Amino acid sequence: MNSDTGVNLPALRSHNAALVLDLLRTAGEAGASRLELAERTGLTPQAVSKITARLREEGLAAEAGRRASTGGKPRTVLRLVPGAAHAVGLNLDRDELTAVLVDLSGAVVAASVVPLDLGSGAEVVMEVAAGEVAALTSRPLLGVGVAMPGPLDHAAGVPHRVTGFPEWDGFPLRDALARRLGLPVVLDKDTNTAALGIALSGAGGDSFAYLHLGTGLGAGLVLGGAVYRGARTGAGEFGHQTVQLDGPVCGCGGRGCLEVLCLAAVARGDLAGAAGVLGAGAANLVKLLDIDRVLLGGRVVTGTPEPFLRGVRAVLEERARGAGEPPVPVALADGSAHPVAEGAAQLVLAPLFGR
Repeated sequence: MNSDTGVNLPALRSHNAALVLDLLRTAGEAGASRLELAERTGLTPQAVSKITARLREEGLAAEAGRRASTGGKPRTVLRLVPGAAHAVGLNLDRDELTAVLVDLSGAVVAASVVPLDLGSGAEVVMEVAAGEVAALTSRPLLGVGVAMPGPLDHAAGVPHRVTGFPEWDGFPLRDALARRLGLPVVLDKDTNTAALGIALSGAGGDSFAYLHLGTGLGAGLVLGGAVYRGARTGAGEFGHQTVQLDGPVCGCGGRGCLEVLCLAAVARGDLAGAAGVLGAGAANLVKLLDIDRVLLGGRVVTGTPEPFLRGVRAVLEERARGAGEPPVPVALADGSAHPVAEGAAQLVLAPLFGR
């Protein structure tokens, strides 16, 4: 996600500051001394002193007492000031909007969930979003991260034909919302933001798939420690694998997609059947990408997790036995209350820490 050592060159001053800031973030309340920061980054003590002085001037770091050393005078300890800056994360789901205010440590300071009709039109959706951002805080913000169902173009900040809501195709959501809010805005797919949050926490390891079953079905892929979006940022449309050639028509226009089969099973109360469909898709991903771990999330899964854990695990274990290989572990994603919205906020915060 980021390099472990710094470079003592003025041109890379912001990169080095991000390394130091990230170490202060991971140190938490215990903080870190300038000597420890120099040892961890590979920067000279003089470079670290200049960086930390600037971070203190900006209010991002503060002294947190002194710590005994093995020799010489006690070392001054520095810590991150979590409340020095904030970001908002928005999850525009098909039927509700979740908004969170997150500080520099990643902690949620405030949150709200309100009804939303994603098909009510871009202007209505942006009005609701702007209202929730304003209601969360009157303090200056670094920016707003927005998550919504795909497919979309993360680089351009433009949704494509969102499954069930094709009218979003081509709308410049990122730039339009940035103008309305007067703030930087970053747009990404809901599954990607959740995967980003998991990756930053270290809970998923270096290579995993996050499978999200809610109002739709999608995946966030983390390969080699980084979110994989693909060359056109369209990767992760997991729910639109065709698994039944003559199956029911899906909202994407195809037939027999994982999403339509899985959601139909959920609708009729057949959670075991839905888990079997989800497991088949997960097994395909494991074979295709050789990932280390499968994590499950989304409101349908978190509402009744056991049938999905049991069903997906059973399919992966059966496939592994047939191939004479150990099964890939299956687990629930971390227990944060609003993982998609929190991950959306990290779209804004993570670059500050060089991630």
